Amino acid sequence: MRKVCWLLVVVGFLGWAQAGTPLVLDKPSSLADISLTVFGDPGYAPAIMRATNSKALVDHTFARVTRLDEVLPAGAKLWIPEASWAKAFLAVWDSARVEDLFGGGKLVVGSWWTTGGEAEGLEALFNTYRSRYPDVLIVNATVAGGAGFVFKAVVKPRIIAGDPPDTFQLHAGLEVEGYSPEVYLRPLDDLYTIFGWDKVLPPDLLELMRYKGHYWGVPVNIHRSNVLWYNKEIFAQYGLTPPTSWDEFFTICETLKNAGVIPIIIGNAGGWEVPHLFEDVLASVLSPDEYRGLWTGETPWTHPGVARALEILKRIMDYTNVDYPAHTWDTALDYFVANKGAMHIMGDWAMGWFMAKQIDYKVGWAPVPGTKGVFVALSDTFAFPKRAANPINVLGWLEVCGSKEGQIAFNMRKGSIPARTDITPEEKAQFNLYLQSCMEDWARDTIVPSVMHGAAAPESWVVDFKDAINLFLVTKDVAGTQAALVAAAKAALGK
Repeated sequence: MRKVCWLLVVVGFLGWAQAGTPLVLDKPSSLADISLTVFGDPGYAPAIMRATNSKALVDHTFARVTRLDEVLPAGAKLWIPEASWAKAFLAVWDSARVEDLFGGGKLVVGSWWTTGGEAEGLEALFNTYRSRYPDVLIVNATVAGGAGFVFKAVVKPRIIAGDPPDTFQLHAGLEVEGYSPEVYLRPLDDLYTIFGWDKVLPPDLLELMRYKGHYWGVPVNIHRSNVLWYNKEIFAQYGLTPPTSWDEFFTICETLKNAGVIPIIIGNAGGWEVPHLFEDVLASVLSPDEYRGLWTGETPWTHPGVARALEILKRIMDYTNVDYPAHTWDTALDYFVANKGAMHIMGDWAMGWFMAKQIDYKVGWAPVPGTKGVFVALSDTFAFPKRAANPINVLGWLEVCGSKEGQIAFNMRKGSIPARTDITPEEKAQFNLYLQSCMEDWARDTIVPSVMHGAAAPESWVVDFKDAINLFLVTKDVAGTQAALVAAAKAALGK
């Protein structure tokens, strides 16, 4: 027992390999006996078998265990997993699935992260996973399309048909309602307790994550929706400073337009980008409580602030690139790179794009006018379908997503910040200046939920909201659009 305990101390220096320790038997032993000695309970034998067989696939010095009741000879080398992983394994493993005890297999990960820092962040998560579970083949099942509207249309029929990816990207909040989670997803409450996520995630996020009393996804990040990005070179050339109000914003737009510079860059080929902009305008003209109340029924959509927000959006569209319907949010940024466009309102995944293009040095940032002290928030999570073909591999993936190592590796590239609250000052210093400032704002600002990214409303309402704003781009009808938004709220809330 002393030898086992000593090795458990050594494993802390083994980098990001799956937490645990090797154990070489000094006499013939069964897995149940070993489990009783190590964990005080013979019931952890399946976890030891799985962990050892996973190691054996990539390191042939480890024993290949063929049966749970096998008596292993003296000299056999096993891998004893960390207690938390062993508990999580038993929580997830179906004893009818003997095949899960042999390691290997695939992990099919569904997401919509295909561009710039998003793709780089996802690859960083993959690399962290591979370092812990090198026996597993990752299948990157991405579907292009910002905010996931295309992806969701693809993945939902697969889930209903019983052929889901092993895990898939899901916005925190009411977006989960559209997946009928009680039918198709595994609740993750036990994993939150085992891995301690309920102790290291902020209360506001935990509340957002909980739907019908359960957690349905593991968050990897926090994003901010309401960021105004500006080209520092253009602003310096014309002696401009970031606007704090819409009056200042439109004064800057006039200056830039007269100088032949596109004041505000927009892409809306995905159909969600301008509605995203509009949610930020709503947050700028309403108080945080009024904004939240739009999605709970406490603030009527007949509120004069809604009409004012539509008038502001109408005016913004007079200063944008005329080809905005042909661009996605990221292709529109080519104007930014070429110094032909000055400002862009988008979530901070744009910072991941700027970093990937290595132009973050020329980018400034500020809250969207009128939203200083307000943080329009969203979070990306990964869910666990009940019919996942490789459930134990999903367990390892969720462990990585919720880990400090995984979140640091991912968010430094993605342009977001870790969801965990236990990031040290030394770890924070690894992030760029924008992301450090975002961590500070997240800690002190008033948090309100994003609607376009699944936090504030169920998907059916999000679609109605999105469609109303896209029609507004054609009609410019403030009264008619406000009436459509009133009708959408009534349909969603039933009142």
